[in-house]
Amino acid sequence: MEMGKPQQEHDWLQQMVGEWTYESEMQGPEGTVKYTGSETVRSLGGLWVIGEGTGEMPGGGSATMIITLGYDTEAQKFVGTWIGSMMTKMWVYDCEMDPDGRTLRLNAEGPSMSGSGKIVQYQDSVEVVDENTRKFYGRVQDDDGNWVTFMTANYRRVS
Repeated sequence: MEMGKPQQEHDWLQQMVGEWTYESEMQGPEGTVKYTGSETVRSLGGLWVIGEGTGEMPGGGSATMIITLGYDTEAQKFVGTWIGSMMTKMWVYDCEMDPDGRTLRLNAEGPSMSGSGKIVQYQDSVEVVDENTRKFYGRVQDDDGNWVTFMTANYRRVS
């Protein structure tokens, strides 16, 4: 295996490195729930970014989340994972860059939020608005194939 050398795709990910705060909204059975948190994103060799976030949970309590994102030069695609202290599932992302060059789509599959046990398609998105602002969206595909947004977050750089 050849040693990795950062490519332009890796450079795109480095925009996320830093200290961030966020405000988020999540749609639930009782309506819209708002919560806040923070995230520290660091670079691993210029090839990967690792974000560790902490924040409030809808319904109370706190959570810790870790996201990894990178670009696999052999497969020629972005890849990643997400884990959280509130669940046992590790989400594995198969990613794609939107043509706008600002939004990375993080595709995954997992159990339906309905609790039915059915496996459904999810798509998270990271949109870089500018050097100090990014947005995150969480969507799920319904039975008709439509994408339904269930969560949004607005990130602001602290440092």
